[in-house]
Amino acid sequence: MKKLIFSFLIAVSVISCASNTNVSDFKNKDWKLVDVLIDSRNINFNRKDLINEKAGDIFTLKLDGQNISGTGAPNRYSAPYTLSGKQNIKVKPLKATQMASIWQPEKLKEYEFFIYMQNISTWAIVNNQLEFTSKTDDGRSVKLVFSL
Repeated sequence: MKKLIFSFLIAVSVISCASNTNVSDFKNKDWKLVDVLIDSRNINFNRKDLINEKAGDIFTLKLDGQNISGTGAPNRYSAPYTLSGKQNIKVKPLKATQMASIWQPEKLKEYEFFIYMQNISTWAIVNNQLEFTSKTDDGRSVKLVFSL
């Protein structure tokens, strides 16, 4: 019985950690992409490798009261967004600069990142990281994880 109660308390605390978030938890902060999962599998995107290759300022994100913006690889992007319901988010069409890329990470191309950002549907703060649920063009599930 004690194990059952303990397990229940752990489950409640995990659920409340993920759901006790509000919009002010992620607005006006400089986020960097740290993980990408497609169909729950990590695509081996590694922020540490980017830093070692002197490319640490790509795939960034900032949300203010009205716009989502940041850097792809290497282009800047922005778009209006709207929040609805408990943790739903809708990103309007992205606008991006048109610079040619000299280098992009092998596992995540800029155009893919822009597609994922365009298709965001929900957000959550989990373990101090901002997680977006999105999808690929062909409908597969994508999770984008950003950290400060």
